[in-house]
Amino acid sequence: MTMTSQEILAKLVSFDTVSAKSNLPLIKWIEEYLSGLGVSSSLLPDESGEKASLFATIGGEGTDGYVLSGHTDVVPVEGQDWTSNPFSLREDDGLLYGRGSCDMKGFVACCLAKVPEMLKAPLKKPFHLMFSYDEETGCTGVQPVLYKLAGEGFQAEACFVGEPTEMQVVVAHKSKGSYRAVFTGLSCHSSLAPQGVNAVHYAARFVTKLEEMARELAAGPRDDLFDLPFSTAHTGVIKGGTALNIVPEHCEVVFEFRVLPTESLQACMDEITRYAMEELLPEMRKVYPEANIEFLPHSEIPGLNTDVEADVTVLAKKLAGRNDHAKVAYGTEAGLVQTILKVPTVVCGPGSIEQAHKPDEFIKKTELDKCDGFLDRLIQHACV
Repeated sequence: MTMTSQEILAKLVSFDTVSAKSNLPLIKWIEEYLSGLGVSSSLLPDESGEKASLFATIGGEGTDGYVLSGHTDVVPVEGQDWTSNPFSLREDDGLLYGRGSCDMKGFVACCLAKVPEMLKAPLKKPFHLMFSYDEETGCTGVQPVLYKLAGEGFQAEACFVGEPTEMQVVVAHKSKGSYRAVFTGLSCHSSLAPQGVNAVHYAARFVTKLEEMARELAAGPRDDLFDLPFSTAHTGVIKGGTALNIVPEHCEVVFEFRVLPTESLQACMDEITRYAMEELLPEMRKVYPEANIEFLPHSEIPGLNTDVEADVTVLAKKLAGRNDHAKVAYGTEAGLVQTILKVPTVVCGPGSIEQAHKPDEFIKKTELDKCDGFLDRLIQHACV
């Protein structure tokens, strides 16, 4: 069974793998596709059994080789104005439209299209396909696979994470931590406001502290190779209160830090936690001893920081046919691969991040061609 990258992409896009839904139909299709080529693969399901990651090894006698890593989930389409069905690949003037076409089923499609060539080639080193779930909601799906492989002593020469970079080699991305702070105060009638503990007021002071930290981070260490050259703090959601004449008992703040890989995500979290626990909470408990502030982590993604002179960087540039490299603010699974597996990793894949998550998401056909060429050259390299 031989299919082109575009043909496989059309199939992958047809599966609605929004993170809130199951990715099993897509994963089962990949499993059957590989099986039809004589390649066995293993699935690692989540606790619900509704999602799974896939891992497969192709050819080679060595124990090292190359990991090709991508995620299968996509972001929602609700509330977006699409001009065609987002789950049906549409071609128009060299552009391929569909949810996930760019982020990042294009890379997965190219990898799968090259499996027949991997099987035919006299590989000296194996290829490892690693396709995950729930990347878009915190890079959680790939972690069980990585810990399992680490426990088995897995080794590889390099990992290429195919997020859309227009085939530019990305050597670093920021660490990201996202959290929820839950404020519990004491409700009362607003005419007696001083007798209550206004959770919204204290949450507002917390947000103001985050804004102050954001200014300090912007004035702190810089790395001008990043698209945004400093660390950031951001408040995304604040929810609290029910009516004007009721002092609110509860309020929640959802916030994040994105930190240069040379800086400490934990230090940021320690600072905001100290402020909440040492300044805000004692004031709240003077009025209501049972008042509380609770921190609930959503996700933490370690940064990627690969040396520009590392073998994986040099190889990726050679395969991509370009000498430049970049660093980006968004997070990927690459930092987890580097941290958990200790495998040298870069991000390099087809498509532009500018198209990701948008209505009428698309990838240029020429980007698939460039990725196919990258993989052709990597196959040749693995035969030497």
